[in-house]
Amino acid sequence: MNRIFSGMQPTRQLHLGNYLGALRNWVELQNSYECIFCVVDLHALTIDQDAEVLRNNIREVTAAYIAAGIDPEKNILFNQSFVPAHSELAWILSCHTPLGWLNRMTQFKEKAGKQKDMANLGLYSYPVLMAADILLYKATHVPVGEDQKQHLELARDIAGAFNRRYDTEFFPLPEPQILGEATRVMSLRDGTKKMSKSDESEYSRINMTDDADTIATKVRKAKTDPEPLPGNLADLEKRPEADNLVTIYAALSGQTREQTVQQFAGAQFSGFKAALVDLSVAKLAPMTTRMKELLDDKAEIDSLLRRGGERAAAIAETNLNGVKDIIGLLRP
Repeated sequence: MNRIFSGMQPTRQLHLGNYLGALRNWVELQNSYECIFCVVDLHALTIDQDAEVLRNNIREVTAAYIAAGIDPEKNILFNQSFVPAHSELAWILSCHTPLGWLNRMTQFKEKAGKQKDMANLGLYSYPVLMAADILLYKATHVPVGEDQKQHLELARDIAGAFNRRYDTEFFPLPEPQILGEATRVMSLRDGTKKMSKSDESEYSRINMTDDADTIATKVRKAKTDPEPLPGNLADLEKRPEADNLVTIYAALSGQTREQTVQQFAGAQFSGFKAALVDLSVAKLAPMTTRMKELLDDKAEIDSLLRRGGERAAAIAETNLNGVKDIIGLLRP
């Protein structure tokens, strides 16, 4: 069976964009693939973290995975730092990665901005650790958003270069999977900006911890324009806020954007938002309730992560030893 690896950072709260762009798709993928889902806490260290907040965020992301429908018994679910092989393979792969490849990574340029000389090394080498995460388990497929596609291409380049250097086919070249109608969910306050954990406005996003009343309020306050909803996609795409809300409705309902446009063509936003409120609350509020139930027992979440980490470590150690044998490192 083909193997999937994917993960999310435990930085701030997960939101609707994380659910529609990734989690919801993972739930479907677990029925067709051997899946390894990781809370990538080492990646979170590229920005300053409060220790207690980070611990709670790791648990919260884990709870979100399970509440969304990920089965921790059927799949491997763990936090990245439990398995030291991630860091060790990242070092080995960094010694096989030209600087020129990393210099092309646009996400570092965007995040570092004009202060790139002050950015930490982890932010710069982040894509190599991501490659190690994937290749450590010989993953064949990786569900990614558009913003991570370049990093996955780098992982393929690193895997190919390693295989050529040692005349082996040890690492598969992982294939990207960009799935669903809502691969890029935008801010509820600005349809030209991606929905983000770091946006100052709480009304820019629906958090996975929001209760039904909060979800309803945020949908009602979402920015729109004065015109009725259009009757075709071409006109919709000229109106970013309308396009975003239609995309969200389509994703939550399981429809295509075109079907949603046809359903609400000519409708006023007041009526459309009422329908979106009902749909959003019906789909998201039960997950919020389940997350809160899980987070009431932190010891059980920690135990679950430990069990998943032990399963992940068994695979990781075997593959890391294979890499060491190939490159000539002695092992006890």
